[in-house]
Amino acid sequence: MNPDTIKFDEKGLVPAIIQDVETLEVLTLAYMNKESLQKTLETGETWFYSRSRQELWHKGETSGNTQQVVSINYDCDQDALLVKVNPKGPACHTGAVSCFSQEVTERKSSLGDYQILQTLEQVIIDRERQRPEGAYTTYLFEKGVDKILKKVGEESAEVIIAAKNRSHEELRWEAADLLYHLQVLLVEQGLPFKTVLQTLEERHNTKDQS
Repeated sequence: MNPDTIKFDEKGLVPAIIQDVETLEVLTLAYMNKESLQKTLETGETWFYSRSRQELWHKGETSGNTQQVVSINYDCDQDALLVKVNPKGPACHTGAVSCFSQEVTERKSSLGDYQILQTLEQVIIDRERQRPEGAYTTYLFEKGVDKILKKVGEESAEVIIAAKNRSHEELRWEAADLLYHLQVLLVEQGLPFKTVLQTLEERHNTKDQS
Protein backbone atom coordinates (compact mmCIF):
# COMPACT_ATOMS: atom_id res chain seq x y z
CA MET A 1 0.00 0.00 0.00
CA ASN A 2 1.16 3.50 -0.84
CA PRO A 3 0.11 6.01 1.88
CA ASP A 4 -0.16 8.64 -0.84
CA THR A 5 -3.32 6.91 -2.12
CA ILE A 6 -5.14 7.59 1.17
CA LYS A 7 -7.26 10.72 1.53
CA PHE A 8 -6.41 12.18 4.94
CA ASP A 9 -8.76 14.78 6.43
CA GLU A 10 -7.95 18.44 7.04
CA LYS A 11 -6.06 17.47 10.19
CA GLY A 12 -4.01 14.88 8.31
CA LEU A 13 -5.84 11.93 9.87
CA VAL A 14 -7.73 8.89 8.64
CA PRO A 15 -9.95 6.61 10.79
CA ALA A 16 -8.69 3.03 11.12
CA ILE A 17 -11.02 0.18 12.11
CA ILE A 18 -9.03 -2.59 13.79
CA GLN A 19 -10.48 -6.09 13.37
CA ASP A 20 -9.40 -9.50 14.66
CA VAL A 21 -8.49 -11.50 11.55
CA GLU A 22 -9.67 -14.78 13.11
CA THR A 23 -12.90 -13.84 14.89
CA LEU A 24 -13.68 -10.79 12.71
CA GLU A 25 -14.59 -8.92 15.90
CA VAL A 26 -14.06 -5.15 15.70
CA LEU A 27 -11.46 -4.37 18.36
CA THR A 28 -11.16 -0.60 18.24
CA LEU A 29 -11.43 2.56 16.16
CA ALA A 30 -8.31 4.70 16.12
CA TYR A 31 -6.72 7.30 13.89
CA MET A 32 -3.60 7.27 11.77
CA ASN A 33 -1.67 10.02 10.10
CA LYS A 34 0.71 9.46 7.22
CA GLU A 35 3.66 8.81 9.52
CA SER A 36 1.89 6.28 11.75
CA LEU A 37 0.53 4.48 8.70
CA GLN A 38 4.05 4.30 7.28
CA LYS A 39 5.37 2.92 10.60
CA THR A 40 2.57 0.36 10.62
CA LEU A 41 3.56 -0.78 7.14
CA GLU A 42 7.27 -0.88 8.03
CA THR A 43 7.02 -2.68 11.40
CA GLY A 44 4.03 -4.94 10.77
CA GLU A 45 2.42 -3.74 14.01
CA THR A 46 -0.21 -1.04 14.54
CA TRP A 47 0.84 2.56 15.13
CA PHE A 48 -1.68 5.34 15.66
CA TYR A 49 -1.88 9.07 16.17
CA SER A 50 -3.30 10.29 19.49
CA ARG A 51 -5.55 13.30 18.95
CA SER A 52 -5.47 14.18 22.67
CA ARG A 53 -1.69 13.90 23.14
CA GLN A 54 -0.94 14.92 19.56
CA GLU A 55 1.74 12.29 19.14
CA LEU A 56 2.32 8.85 17.64
CA TRP A 57 1.75 5.79 19.76
CA HIS A 58 2.60 2.15 19.26
CA LYS A 59 -0.19 -0.19 20.38
CA GLY A 60 1.16 -2.47 23.11
CA GLU A 61 4.39 -0.57 23.67
CA THR A 62 3.83 -0.50 27.44
CA SER A 63 1.21 -3.23 27.94
CA GLY A 64 2.69 -5.80 25.56
CA ASN A 65 -0.72 -6.16 23.88
CA THR A 66 0.59 -5.56 20.38
CA GLN A 67 -1.34 -6.13 17.17
CA GLN A 68 0.36 -7.96 14.32
CA VAL A 69 -0.94 -6.62 11.03
CA VAL A 70 -2.25 -9.18 8.55
CA SER A 71 -3.80 -6.87 5.96
CA ILE A 72 -4.82 -3.25 5.41
CA ASN A 73 -7.66 -2.26 3.11
CA TYR A 74 -9.15 1.12 2.33
CA ASP A 75 -12.74 1.88 1.42
CA CYS A 76 -14.17 3.01 -1.92
CA ASP A 77 -13.70 6.68 -1.00
CA GLN A 78 -10.11 6.04 0.16
CA ASP A 79 -10.78 7.91 3.40
CA ALA A 80 -11.06 5.02 5.89
CA LEU A 81 -8.90 1.98 6.68
CA LEU A 82 -9.73 -1.56 7.73
CA VAL A 83 -6.77 -3.17 9.50
CA LYS A 84 -7.00 -6.91 10.20
CA VAL A 85 -4.68 -8.05 12.97
CA ASN A 86 -3.58 -10.92 15.15
CA PRO A 87 -3.95 -9.36 18.63
CA LYS A 88 -1.48 -10.30 21.36
CA GLY A 89 -3.89 -9.46 24.14
CA PRO A 90 -6.91 -7.24 24.76
CA ALA A 91 -7.36 -4.15 22.62
CA CYS A 92 -9.06 -1.97 25.22
CA HIS A 93 -7.22 -0.17 28.04
CA THR A 94 -9.91 -1.53 30.39
CA GLY A 95 -8.70 -5.07 29.75
CA ALA A 96 -11.66 -5.96 27.54
CA VAL A 97 -10.97 -7.81 24.30
CA SER A 98 -12.73 -5.07 22.32
CA CYS A 99 -13.31 -1.38 22.96
CA PHE A 100 -16.87 -2.02 21.78
CA SER A 101 -17.96 -4.06 24.78
CA GLN A 102 -20.82 -1.78 25.84
CA GLU A 103 -24.15 -2.44 24.12
CA VAL A 104 -26.72 0.29 23.43
CA THR A 105 -29.50 -2.00 22.25
CA GLU A 106 -31.12 -4.40 24.68
CA ARG A 107 -31.18 -7.99 23.53
CA LYS A 108 -31.45 -11.19 25.50
CA SER A 109 -28.58 -12.78 23.59
CA SER A 110 -26.24 -12.19 20.69
CA LEU A 111 -23.05 -13.58 19.23
CA GLY A 112 -21.26 -10.93 21.23
CA ASP A 113 -22.14 -12.88 24.36
CA TYR A 114 -19.40 -15.32 23.45
CA GLN A 115 -16.78 -12.61 23.93
CA ILE A 116 -16.62 -13.79 27.53
CA LEU A 117 -14.66 -16.82 26.31
CA GLN A 118 -11.96 -14.54 24.89
CA THR A 119 -12.02 -12.37 27.98
CA LEU A 120 -11.74 -15.43 30.22
CA GLU A 121 -8.78 -16.72 28.22
CA GLN A 122 -6.95 -13.42 28.65
CA VAL A 123 -7.62 -13.39 32.39
CA ILE A 124 -6.24 -16.93 32.68
CA ILE A 125 -3.17 -15.97 30.63
CA ASP A 126 -2.57 -13.02 32.95
CA ARG A 127 -2.95 -15.25 36.00
CA GLU A 128 -0.45 -17.72 34.56
CA ARG A 129 2.09 -14.95 33.98
CA GLN A 130 1.60 -12.97 37.18
CA ARG A 131 0.59 -15.73 39.63
CA PRO A 132 -1.30 -13.45 42.06
CA GLU A 133 -1.32 -14.90 45.56
CA GLY A 134 -4.60 -16.41 46.67
CA ALA A 135 -6.12 -16.76 43.20
CA TYR A 136 -7.61 -20.17 42.39
CA THR A 137 -6.15 -20.07 38.88
CA THR A 138 -2.70 -19.47 40.38
CA TYR A 139 -3.25 -22.53 42.58
CA LEU A 140 -4.03 -24.67 39.53
CA PHE A 141 -0.94 -23.55 37.62
CA GLU A 142 1.31 -24.07 40.64
CA LYS A 143 -0.06 -27.59 41.17
CA GLY A 144 0.66 -28.39 37.52
CA VAL A 145 -0.90 -30.24 34.64
CA ASP A 146 -1.90 -33.34 36.63
CA LYS A 147 -4.09 -31.25 38.95
CA ILE A 148 -5.59 -29.37 36.00
CA LEU A 149 -6.36 -32.64 34.19
CA LYS A 150 -7.95 -34.04 37.34
CA LYS A 151 -10.24 -31.00 37.56
CA VAL A 152 -11.20 -31.28 33.88
CA GLY A 153 -12.11 -34.93 34.51
CA GLU A 154 -14.09 -34.11 37.64
CA GLU A 155 -16.02 -31.30 35.97
CA SER A 156 -16.77 -33.53 32.97
CA ALA A 157 -18.28 -36.08 35.33
CA GLU A 158 -20.31 -33.35 37.05
CA VAL A 159 -21.70 -32.26 33.67
CA ILE A 160 -22.78 -35.84 32.96
CA ILE A 161 -24.48 -36.13 36.34
CA ALA A 162 -26.28 -32.81 35.90
CA ALA A 163 -27.50 -33.87 32.48
CA LYS A 164 -28.73 -37.20 33.84
CA ASN A 165 -30.58 -35.29 36.57
CA ARG A 166 -32.32 -33.20 33.89
CA SER A 167 -31.46 -30.08 35.87
CA HIS A 168 -30.82 -27.02 33.69
CA GLU A 169 -29.73 -24.97 36.70
CA GLU A 170 -27.20 -27.59 37.78
CA LEU A 171 -26.05 -28.21 34.21
CA ARG A 172 -25.32 -24.57 33.40
CA TRP A 173 -23.14 -24.20 36.48
CA GLU A 174 -21.25 -27.43 35.85
CA ALA A 175 -20.83 -26.63 32.14
CA ALA A 176 -19.40 -23.23 33.07
CA ASP A 177 -16.93 -24.91 35.46
CA LEU A 178 -15.90 -27.33 32.71
CA LEU A 179 -15.33 -24.55 30.19
CA TYR A 180 -13.22 -22.62 32.70
CA HIS A 181 -11.00 -25.59 33.56
CA LEU A 182 -10.68 -26.50 29.87
CA GLN A 183 -9.49 -22.95 29.20
CA VAL A 184 -6.92 -23.31 31.98
CA LEU A 185 -5.69 -26.54 30.40
CA LEU A 186 -5.39 -24.93 26.95
CA VAL A 187 -3.36 -22.04 28.39
CA GLU A 188 -1.13 -24.48 30.30
CA GLN A 189 -0.55 -26.35 27.03
CA GLY A 190 0.11 -23.14 25.08
CA LEU A 191 -2.83 -23.76 22.72
CA PRO A 192 -4.86 -20.62 21.89
CA PHE A 193 -8.61 -21.08 22.18
CA LYS A 194 -9.11 -19.60 18.71
CA THR A 195 -7.14 -22.55 17.32
CA VAL A 196 -9.87 -24.83 18.63
CA LEU A 197 -12.47 -22.57 17.02
CA GLN A 198 -10.55 -22.73 13.75
CA THR A 199 -10.69 -26.54 13.90
CA LEU A 200 -14.46 -26.39 14.36
CA GLU A 201 -14.73 -24.03 11.40
CA GLU A 202 -12.55 -26.28 9.24
CA ARG A 203 -14.71 -29.28 10.09
CA HIS A 204 -17.85 -27.29 9.32
CA ASN A 205 -16.48 -26.15 5.96
CA THR A 206 -15.39 -29.69 5.08
CA LYS A 207 -18.86 -30.99 5.92
CA ASP A 208 -20.46 -28.32 3.72
CA GLN A 209 -18.26 -29.32 0.79
CA SER A 210 -18.85 -33.07 1.11
